[in-house]
Amino acid sequence: MADSAKASVLGRTLDEMIAAMPADAQARIAERTAHLQAEVEGLKALRKLAQRSQEQIAQSLGVKQPAVVKIERQADLYLSTLRRFVEAAGGTLELRVELPGTGPFTLTGVGEIEAAHRAA
Repeated sequence: MADSAKASVLGRTLDEMIAAMPADAQARIAERTAHLQAEVEGLKALRKLAQRSQEQIAQSLGVKQPAVVKIERQADLYLSTLRRFVEAAGGTLELRVELPGTGPFTLTGVGEIEAAHRAA
């Protein structure tokens, strides 16, 4: 567990506090932790899930492998870059939007501006 989990809070560690909680609360914490860790891993986890190497992604994107490292580490990407990365991994990108008073919907055509410019 992370160092912060070992830190003492009023004489008890986070691990001890979680262990004292009901099983359903522990399960929710474990699920949320896994979800957050997956989000932190981001594109690297996506690439590994797709069973692709950085070199394979680089080849699909027409860039060198160090550029893939940079993309995987970026916290903020253009949607067009994200779309290309996802497609290089063999997937498709959908952007889910939910506005107050509406149900969720998929926003299409986002991240395709760069591709349209290249085609022109």
